[in-house]
Amino acid sequence: MSTTKKVAIGTKPTNKITAPEADAWVENRDTAQSEPMKRLTIDIPESLHRAVKSQCAMRGTKIADEIRVLLLQKYTIT
Repeated sequence: MSTTKKVAIGTKPTNKITAPEADAWVENRDTAQSEPMKRLTIDIPESLHRAVKSQCAMRGTKIADEIRVLLLQKYTIT
C-alpha cells in the first residue's frame, strides 16, 4: 500500500492591475536630471563590499549614492 501526498497547486497568475501608487511613481518620477546617467560596473573585494554595504545600511543610504559622492570629490567637474 503506497501513500500519496497531495499538493495543492495555486491558481494561474493573472494580469492584475498594479497599485495606483506604483503607477503614480512611474509617471511622476524625476527624469529631468541635469545630465544623463551612465552605468559603471567595478569588481571589489568581498570584504570591502561587506564593509561599504553595512555602513550604508546603518546610515540608511544607498551604495551608489555614496560612491557617487566619493567620485565627485576625487574628480570634481568644473
